[in-house]
Amino acid sequence: MQIKDSEALEAQRKVLNRLKRARGQLNAVIDRVEEGAPCRDVVTQLAAVSSALDKAGFQIIATAMRECLVDDSPDADVTPAELEKLFLSLS
Repeated sequence: MQIKDSEALEAQRKVLNRLKRARGQLNAVIDRVEEGAPCRDVVTQLAAVSSALDKAGFQIIATAMRECLVDDSPDADVTPAELEKLFLSLS
């Protein structure tokens, strides 16, 4: 993700926070499975991981829609169709 200005920097910070939260939640899922926790607890925690990853992905795509289509971006060759395909792969 190319950092162009304070808005892009803030978007990157949000993505990193979501990914770090997902990493912590995934560690909790692993711990719960190793402990033999009830299925309900494991699935609930796993749903939280999935949601955090989805939100991070959506934020990355939203930022890409603003940043990657700019002519001086290293990702300027990404087409709107490719971004749409990436977006739809998250759902």
